[in-house]
Amino acid sequence: MAVIINIETSTEVCSAALTAEGQILTHYEDFGGRNHAALISDYVKGCLDFAADHEIAPDAIAVSLGPGSYTGLRIGLSEAKGLAYALDIPLIGIGTLQLMATRVMFSTLDIDPESIFVPMIDARRMEVYTAAYDFALDTLMEPQPLILDEQSYAQLLATGRPVLLFGNGSDKARPLLEKHPGAVFVPDVTPLAVDMLALAELKHSRREFLDLAYSVPEYLKDFQATKPKKLF
Repeated sequence: MAVIINIETSTEVCSAALTAEGQILTHYEDFGGRNHAALISDYVKGCLDFAADHEIAPDAIAVSLGPGSYTGLRIGLSEAKGLAYALDIPLIGIGTLQLMATRVMFSTLDIDPESIFVPMIDARRMEVYTAAYDFALDTLMEPQPLILDEQSYAQLLATGRPVLLFGNGSDKARPLLEKHPGAVFVPDVTPLAVDMLALAELKHSRREFLDLAYSVPEYLKDFQATKPKKLF
């Protein structure tokens, strides 16, 4: 199995983890807010120091590509690219929505194998970044920005299968969908570097690597700058 440094900065949480042979060797996480620029380099250094102390060398860098925070994604990918270039090792990209789905799949919940997994990342106002996957991670709804209303996910809910909704965008959906018998809200699901392990190792085994020069985050929609408010 490959030794991989995993970087996740797509939401308000900043994290990094060193993994190998299906195990988490060391990891760092901050839930205090958007301090990614100040923290991620130190977290990566911690992973590198652990690897050096145990005389192991990283085989690849994995980074969460989004969707999510524009600034966070840029910081994470920039760090990952620089590290992969400096160490002359490949770069692996992990979709954040798939990452969240696998976190729920591998949880201790007694999950119906027919469940549909719907990650939701908070965007602006009533909008979320979302997708839908089955237990094999086959895509049932393509990743997209979605403005929530009472008809959101109607086709998925009409299947009669349990629809698991989770992520920091699911709070917006709860008042709209919680009365539907098929809607199941899973709390406290945040994309973390430690949960990238399975997807990163799979992509490494398949040699699915990113181009260091041309890879970009998966924003799903264009950045919209806002005008600063007048002070007077």
